[in-house]
Amino acid sequence: MATVTSVCTIAYVAEMLGEDREMIEAICDNSDNLSYGNIISVYTGDDVAITTLTDDGIEELKDMLRDARQSQKDWLSFLEYFVEDPDVIAHVKKNGPRS
Repeated sequence: MATVTSVCTIAYVAEMLGEDREMIEAICDNSDNLSYGNIISVYTGDDVAITTLTDDGIEELKDMLRDARQSQKDWLSFLEYFVEDPDVIAHVKKNGPRS
């Protein structure tokens, strides 16, 4: 495993990938959704942290999203499995999957 020298915030990852920020946040809320070490919490104060992704985490996320978009059925199953917040699921469904 290579040494991590930089990380990207969820907001920046969503922007880079052209994805819904809330959906990316929801996926990353559960650290089990990506390989160990790909999601990193950066503490900015007492009980205040931001979630970031390593380069490997971004690649893994891109692969997950690409695979989920193979069909409408796969996409809906992906949302139900990886995004626990029904409001975020509804929001993403309303806007439709990005191609």
